[in-house]
Amino acid sequence: MRNLMNTVSTLLLVILFIPAFSQVKKQKGIDIPAITDGLQRYKKDLGNDFVVIVHKDGKEVYRQEFGEMKVMSQEPIGAASQWLTAALLMTFVDEGKLALDDKLGDYLPIYQSYSKGYITLRQCLAHTTSIEADPPTFRTVLKKKKFGTLEEEVNSFAKDRNMMGKQGTQFYYGNMGPNIAGRVAEVVSKRNFDRLMRERIARPLGLRRTSFAGDGLTGENPSSGALSTSEDYIKFLVMLQNKGMYNGKQILSEQAVAEMMKMQTGTAKITYTSPLSQGNSYGLGCWIQEKDNAGNAALVNCPGISGTWPWINLAKGYSAIVFTKGEMPDQKRVMFEEIRTLIEQNIP
Repeated sequence: MRNLMNTVSTLLLVILFIPAFSQVKKQKGIDIPAITDGLQRYKKDLGNDFVVIVHKDGKEVYRQEFGEMKVMSQEPIGAASQWLTAALLMTFVDEGKLALDDKLGDYLPIYQSYSKGYITLRQCLAHTTSIEADPPTFRTVLKKKKFGTLEEEVNSFAKDRNMMGKQGTQFYYGNMGPNIAGRVAEVVSKRNFDRLMRERIARPLGLRRTSFAGDGLTGENPSSGALSTSEDYIKFLVMLQNKGMYNGKQILSEQAVAEMMKMQTGTAKITYTSPLSQGNSYGLGCWIQEKDNAGNAALVNCPGISGTWPWINLAKGYSAIVFTKGEMPDQKRVMFEEIRTLIEQNIP
């Protein structure tokens, strides 16, 4: 009889706690209802599965998962890869192993052989190499030649592409420059690009699911080949917002971060720019959307059609990311600007 009563009591306790457990399970991070309610109108355009995270004043102030997307869901991040790549190169600059105005010919003899040796690392990261690029159409993307290694691809840029003008005179947003810079890092370190990223950026920041590893068929792609998560990428943004510091450790120097967020294109003629970022200027790996009264970057971002939209509002003191699964057509820029406004109007 006593055993029966114990069993009944246990069942009653389980039944009583089921609703509470369900409520805990339904909670998805730190909520600001006005932001969550406002995001509902964009769910369809964002593909229903997405994450939004906002970090301000040293702490996370908003984190919500929508649909099946989780903060640890790993997805391709496309052009947002370039911000990571620029940061990686700046670790070498901080150590004095590279300088932004070093010439490619000093590290890649093939560029000297094909009269491209005077292009600098700065010009690579700022998309001002003036090397001939393919038109940005889906047809050329589909026909893009596959290379087994980053070295093969970068060598082909030297051998198979013409110069469209003097280096530094044309801005063409694409994949070429960051990939060349990534190859220089490989040569200097004698390590492959993904390993460098893991050792110098991912591990110090605790990015557990961020990788540039190739698929075994094609080489690593520093310009658009990263896989990451919203939880990982927000840590990277927070580090940049904090002038290179993260969890008490200086990942990048304050000078390196400032250089990344300084306009680098000079008087270069704009030959092609991302429709997502038209009207913005360009730093190293990121776009400068707004400046303060002193001419310094106030709002920087690195969006791509992959659906990853990270930004840092230095003027308002916060970092944020909208992380989705699908591709974002160019016209979605207006939507993301509306989301940014929604966040800024409601974060504490």
